[in-house]
Amino acid sequence: MLNRALISIVDDDQTFRESMHQLVMSLGYTVEAFPSAADFLASRLLRETACLVTDVQMPGMTGVELHRHLVDAGYAIPTILVTAYPDEAIRDQALRDGVVCFLSKPVDDKHLDRCLRSALQPGTPIDDKS
Repeated sequence: MLNRALISIVDDDQTFRESMHQLVMSLGYTVEAFPSAADFLASRLLRETACLVTDVQMPGMTGVELHRHLVDAGYAIPTILVTAYPDEAIRDQALRDGVVCFLSKPVDDKHLDRCLRSALQPGTPIDDKS
């Protein structure tokens, strides 16, 4: 069963972006992927995005900066941050700033699924520890 809610993935690592695209599709979601924050922000799909999954470390604009930009611009897009370089200070600040989940690479499929459900159904409890 396909969930019509659009999940947008932003990651500069093509291999990870493609594998995350496949994973999120396998969980039953509609998915689009972008190689940079700038590409996502310029996309006609920005307004249709129900949840954003983005890498923390990217050239140009980081995932944290992208989330802040969206909030400042008035877009209430639930955001899941993913990183290969976990940092507790960044994680704690991101969660205080309203990020739904902060996940470490490689991403655990079941944890990602719980995060997506929570993002799309606010109030759904999740364990936000990665």
